[in-house]
Amino acid sequence: MKTWILIFLSLSLFSSTVFADELSEVDHFMKEKLSTVMKVLENKSLSKEQRDAAVLVQINAAFDFNKMAKLTLGRKYWPGLSTTEQTRFTSLFIQRMQASYLEKLDLYTDEQIAYNPPIRVNKNVHMLTELVSGDNHISMRYKLYKSKESGWRVYDIELEGVSIITTYRSQFYEVLDKGTINDLLNKLEQADGM
Repeated sequence: MKTWILIFLSLSLFSSTVFADELSEVDHFMKEKLSTVMKVLENKSLSKEQRDAAVLVQINAAFDFNKMAKLTLGRKYWPGLSTTEQTRFTSLFIQRMQASYLEKLDLYTDEQIAYNPPIRVNKNVHMLTELVSGDNHISMRYKLYKSKESGWRVYDIELEGVSIITTYRSQFYEVLDKGTINDLLNKLEQADGM
């Protein structure tokens, strides 16, 4: 009996260490990516094109846009798409996400990021940050999972408690419930379509 208790305690300590290491990895990963983006924004010698290109390098390394695209259509619509439709949708979704992110950076003035320690939520890790400008605080929760191929990647962001994935899913379902995938793809191709 004592042997089983010792084994259980050893495994518990081992898994706690693994979880602590993963939380530390996420903490380092997110702080590195976000602080690099902030440095780019603060560099006034860069043109808008140079700034955007430098920021895209960071967000493309941090976000799993392919997974995000799949999650927005969910089990209700993603499996029913052909490979060609999935590829086209994913490409248009990535373009939309990148453009949206870059548009929001145009609003940057002197904000700073306050970090909270990451927390484990089931198999994933969430990191809550706050964008601080004077008395204004905007909460942003980054949700990450560990990819076998590329390590920790963001699969969703909650801005003031509202999930990007849920927001897009709601918009996309509204189109797909009444129309076809081609209707959605056409809307996504139009800059102001959605």
